[in-house]
Amino acid sequence: MAIARMRRGESGMNYWPGFVDALSTLILSIIFLLSVFVVVQFYLQQEVQGQDSALKKLNAQVGQLSDLLSMEKADNAGLEKQLAGLQATLAATQSNLDTTQATLAATQSNLDTAQAALAATQSDRDKYKGLYEGAAAGVTAAQGKVGALTGQLAGEKDISAKALAQVDTLNQQIAALRQQLAALNSALDISEKKDQESQQRISDLGQKLNLALAKDVQELSAYRSDFFGKLRQILGNRPDIRIVGDRFVLQSEIFFDSGSANLKPDGSAELDKVASAITALEGQIPADIPWVLRVDGHTDVRPVAGQFKSNWDLSAARAIAVVKYLIAKGVQPNRLVAAGFGEFQPIDPGTSEEAYSRNRRIEFKLTER
Repeated sequence: MAIARMRRGESGMNYWPGFVDALSTLILSIIFLLSVFVVVQFYLQQEVQGQDSALKKLNAQVGQLSDLLSMEKADNAGLEKQLAGLQATLAATQSNLDTTQATLAATQSNLDTAQAALAATQSDRDKYKGLYEGAAAGVTAAQGKVGALTGQLAGEKDISAKALAQVDTLNQQIAALRQQLAALNSALDISEKKDQESQQRISDLGQKLNLALAKDVQELSAYRSDFFGKLRQILGNRPDIRIVGDRFVLQSEIFFDSGSANLKPDGSAELDKVASAITALEGQIPADIPWVLRVDGHTDVRPVAGQFKSNWDLSAARAIAVVKYLIAKGVQPNRLVAAGFGEFQPIDPGTSEEAYSRNRRIEFKLTER
């Protein structure tokens, strides 16, 4: 090889090895960039999946915390209701205590009055002996009543002390519950903050995805316009071929006889032109744009006769026949879709023969998959 190069160098400089090296370097650079792009796409997908899992876990934790908060609120309401009942009982006990003390004061006043009367009539003991004995009995009865009231007052004080102890216990429980509630609120705030951050990240990813999809749609629209333009050039300006919106419309009579789904020779020739345009388009559209060419079959509203049970069957069979022919001409099957609409998508609502002819058609629509 070195001898050959030396001989070539004698006759003139040989640029071919340098060109091969530069081309090899370019190919390796392209392969490296593609590998880096694939790795970045993989890690981005893993990141999105991890964020979705984290968001689900956070939503589950928020739900659990909400349930705990509801239970704590219910328990707090019950304790507050119990506290209100105990406070009402304490108020009633205090009222009874006040009443008992008033009664005791009245009895003591009566005792003082009796003792004063007894002192005033001491000199007339014999004369008023009966009165004295009666007063003494009254005093004894009053003293017994005072003793009973004193015992009752002691019992009421004991009940009041127990009620106060229960109130203190309930206050301690309420304070503990408030601390738990504050901790739960803090945890809930942290969880909501994390949820908002996750939602923001998901929103950003959604915006990026929408921008990518919008870019694909714009690119597909440009290819659709180019494709329809080439079809127009290939098929020529014929009155039975037209563009309606984003669809390329051809009359069924070009391809099929009335009531038939078998392609006519003339129709096959026209489909050859369509197939060549599609195969050229397949090489132009990037592989990352998901697109298909939908072939739609349409009929008029009049009932069909013959081998087909309905216009729907006839329109579907015609669309499938066109798709099969395009596949036979080299169009990739994964880029084709056959659909039958029967008489249910007319473009002319009239009932004339011309309207029926316009509704009998085959449409080609380049759309996203």
